[in-house]
Amino acid sequence: MQQLPSRLSSIDVLRAITMLLMIFVNDSSGLKLVPVWIDHAKEYEDALGFADTIFPAFLFIVGLSLPFAIKNRMKKGDSQISILFYILTRSAALLIIGFYHVNLEEYNSVSAPLPHAVWELIITFSFFLIWLDYPETMQKAKKNILVGIGIAALIVMAILYKGGTPDHPTWMHTSWWGILGIIGWSYLVCALAFFIFKGRLNAMLIVYVIFAGLNIALHSVFKHDSLWVIGDAASVTLTMGGVVISGVYAYLVEKNRTHRLWTIFTIAGTGLIILGLVLRPYTEGISKIRSTPGWVFICSGITILMFELLIYVVDMKGKKNFFRIISPAGTSTLTCYLLPYIQVSLIELFGIEYPHIFNYGFTGLLRSMATAFIIIWIGGLLEKKRLRLKI
Repeated sequence: MQQLPSRLSSIDVLRAITMLLMIFVNDSSGLKLVPVWIDHAKEYEDALGFADTIFPAFLFIVGLSLPFAIKNRMKKGDSQISILFYILTRSAALLIIGFYHVNLEEYNSVSAPLPHAVWELIITFSFFLIWLDYPETMQKAKKNILVGIGIAALIVMAILYKGGTPDHPTWMHTSWWGILGIIGWSYLVCALAFFIFKGRLNAMLIVYVIFAGLNIALHSVFKHDSLWVIGDAASVTLTMGGVVISGVYAYLVEKNRTHRLWTIFTIAGTGLIILGLVLRPYTEGISKIRSTPGWVFICSGITILMFELLIYVVDMKGKKNFFRIISPAGTSTLTCYLLPYIQVSLIELFGIEYPHIFNYGFTGLLRSMATAFIIIWIGGLLEKKRLRLKI
């Protein structure tokens, strides 16, 4: 198996930009009188909103990072069992958080003993206690106690949970897996494929073609069917696309042919956008909510072109400092993702309301962007104090 070069700074920057925009679009989703193109397209629409491009970019970035993480562990001498355990535990963590977040959406404060905001705060702090990047110097017993408190709190919150309606209460269940849950399943499938086939580029390309073919088939020939863990194969296609692009980069570096990167990435990115547009009439249009092939390929192409641009700006021209203000979103990504849950629950708990002018239009969008920057700034402060999640 070829050796990968040292980690690309452009991946962290691309992840940071994506997280910034994810916080922004999540916060702005409730605003009024804002341009339609900023928000998600409706389920029945054949359209692509700006917000629809953020989550697929994140899935693609998971794939970009995956080979570096696994091969670096191999390089350090980790055993096959320990690498497999790393893959499984990382996936499980994302699935657990995603499972709680999905049930948070259906939480019924009328039937449950705790207010929605309190339940949300407790599960979020529990995530921090369980998956905090504890310093190696911390006593093992102290760490285990803190992790144990987090696990116990999640169990108690599950016991106290009430969803549905007062007439038809429900317990925690999976209506879907949430953003982190989808990432968890996709990471698990793609990481296991990478692990089994030892990261060979030709094998990864074949797996990608299989996933993409399944996604096309399930939105044309076998409409509305799904394949258990991978669903309609949209998320695994996006993630495996990142794995393949990472593999292409590694191959070009190994063969000392990096000058070809610009041509290959431009053709790949543009080609996928064109493929998505060509497939659009035959595979249920373009829709994030329905995860159609048009959406998958167009967003994959956009992300590849963005990645190519950042390789040039960050890795070649050394302009990483241009993005320093949002860098915590690239290195403490999960922390920055969870912080808005604390923010929203505190706003709900204390009945805080923004001035009316910040709930609509341009000023509302400014509020959402400012919120995103503040969240990332707080994430950076926590990172300096070693208070960040690590999965």
